[in-house]
Amino acid sequence: MNLPFAKLIVSKKLESTILVVLLVIVFKFIFPTTESWAAKIFGELLVFFALLLSTIYAAKFTALRKDNPISLLINSGILNAVVFFLIALSSTLFDVLPKLSSSITLIYTIISLLVSFTFMLSVGYIFSSLRELYILKQKKETHKSYDSMVTFFILSFFAALIPDTESNPNFVGLTLFVVSILLIVVNSFRVSWIAFLSKKQKLSLLFISTLLAVLFGLNFALSFDESFINQMLVNFSPGLHIVFRIVMIYGTIYSSIIFFTALFHLPTAEAFDKKVAEASSLKSLSKLITTVFDFKELADTITGLTNEVSNSDSSWLVTKSGDEWELSSVSNIGFVEADEITKVLHQEGILKKEEYITYNKKKVKVQIKNDIRKFEFQALAVSPLKVHNNNKGFLFAVRRYNLPFEEDEKKSIQAFADYAAVALENAKLIEESIEKERLKSELNVARDIQYKIIPSQTPSCKELDIAAHFIPAFEVGGDYYDFFQLTEEKLGIVIADVSGKGIGAAFIMAEIKGIFESLTRMIESPRDLLIKVNQILSRTLDKKTFVTAIYGVVDKSKGVFKFARAGHMPVYFCRNGGTKQLIPNGIGLGLNFQETFDDTLEEVELQLNENDVVALYTDGVTEAKNIHYDEFDFKRLEETLKDCAQYSSEYLKNKIINKISTFVQGNSQYDDITFVLFKWTSNNKSSGVN
Repeated sequence: MNLPFAKLIVSKKLESTILVVLLVIVFKFIFPTTESWAAKIFGELLVFFALLLSTIYAAKFTALRKDNPISLLINSGILNAVVFFLIALSSTLFDVLPKLSSSITLIYTIISLLVSFTFMLSVGYIFSSLRELYILKQKKETHKSYDSMVTFFILSFFAALIPDTESNPNFVGLTLFVVSILLIVVNSFRVSWIAFLSKKQKLSLLFISTLLAVLFGLNFALSFDESFINQMLVNFSPGLHIVFRIVMIYGTIYSSIIFFTALFHLPTAEAFDKKVAEASSLKSLSKLITTVFDFKELADTITGLTNEVSNSDSSWLVTKSGDEWELSSVSNIGFVEADEITKVLHQEGILKKEEYITYNKKKVKVQIKNDIRKFEFQALAVSPLKVHNNNKGFLFAVRRYNLPFEEDEKKSIQAFADYAAVALENAKLIEESIEKERLKSELNVARDIQYKIIPSQTPSCKELDIAAHFIPAFEVGGDYYDFFQLTEEKLGIVIADVSGKGIGAAFIMAEIKGIFESLTRMIESPRDLLIKVNQILSRTLDKKTFVTAIYGVVDKSKGVFKFARAGHMPVYFCRNGGTKQLIPNGIGLGLNFQETFDDTLEEVELQLNENDVVALYTDGVTEAKNIHYDEFDFKRLEETLKDCAQYSSEYLKNKIINKISTFVQGNSQYDDITFVLFKWTSNNKSSGVN
């Protein structure tokens, strides 16, 4: 039922109740006493509907407290006390108000209405509360017996209209009353909700039910007294008076049964509380699995809940980190003490068994610094944390002074350990996932930065047709190429490859770019520039890292390409349909920081003719592997250059990419792939290679 519709129904019930109550008030003012049967029946119908609607409306409030039966009983007790006070008060007013009623009828009528409606509302709320208690925690459909009881209540209400005299007793009303009581006894045994109360609540219930039984019983007994209040209630509505008696005896019987039931459940209350605590702890842990992602926080929560589940004095958690056992969390025990106890138990072979173990009355000698202490406990439970048959750690629970662990407690600890293992494993996986996402995010940032370092486009000039391409094997790579406009007539070109892969190589590559950016403005000779680069890198590169590079300068006015090679791949030179490898001497940057590097480094000058092609590349091109682990090698690269040298550099670049992609199809890229191609388009004459 949706909320607006529910509010509308409640509102309608309240409006109907108020309307009927007003009709009752008007009727009683017009007919305070009447001998007409028609008027009596009409008046009883009005009172019946007022009582019925007030009970239905009271159900709205009792339903809100159905999960708190103690509260329902307390409220019923308060209303009983109010009724008892009114009946007790009537004894002092017995001699006064009847005299006033003969002269001041209005006062009598108003008091009669107020008292009667107080009784009506009390009966309605108490009956509604008893109904909520009846259906609370019921597992079977038992409404038939309850509906039968309510039916006899209604029949008893209207049977009260039958005159009851000594000469002509109301046997119908008496019979209905007796049957109602019998049905009350049958239905009062529906008290299964008591079993779900804690020990503290059951103790409270013993006191409350005793008080209620006394109040209900007194009010029932006083309802037979010829007091002013009873006479007033009978004059107002005989049916209401009968129902009041029935509800009072209902409350007396129900409260008595509640008392004895709570008393019988008291010995098992502690065990029930323990089971509730276990279920609550498992529920809390289940919730933590989906809400807590911090491993340390989860571990601390698990050790705390372990004490509740097993009723232990101390607990601690040991998890596996590689091949070692690591103390992750403690509860009610010192960290050092728990760690030392774990080591002692490990030496005894407990952690190697990877199965549930309990010890009773055991002493463990623990040496903390220079102090040897004896740690004695009444019971120790060790439960492995297994996920998919893999042991992820151990959960320890210790009782120092209490009784040993019972069989059901052992099972509870095992079940809790299984939940804890899943929770901890999820937390670890989530932490790893978050860490991977963080690294992925950082790598994405590094990749974006690297792509900004690599030129987004090649230089444009009429003498040169340049194309370049860079494909990192991972998010970031260690390959690098760049162009430097040294003067209007001279263009610097560099290609480099940092040993290793990934983000470490990318950082070095970024450093290389900065060095080349600075030195190309000051040093013109490729050989001298590489020597200077090697000197600078001596302060930053470790012994395991080196860089291969080729740096060259194209003099567009002379058609000359002068370059030096620091341990890099051979340069391919294509002319007139032929190809040639150029391999000047030189070792990689960072391999040697002495004179050996300077002495072995050779500078070559290449005179360019029209349509000559120069190819610079990294080892990722020739070492690209297919599914059979065959390499693309120099031969395939050379054939591609030879076949397509007559075309533009862009066409040649795309052809090389297609050839490599086709060759390695089905296998992942192992290394960064980078190459720079330039074609001399001027028609100057040359003498060849110098």
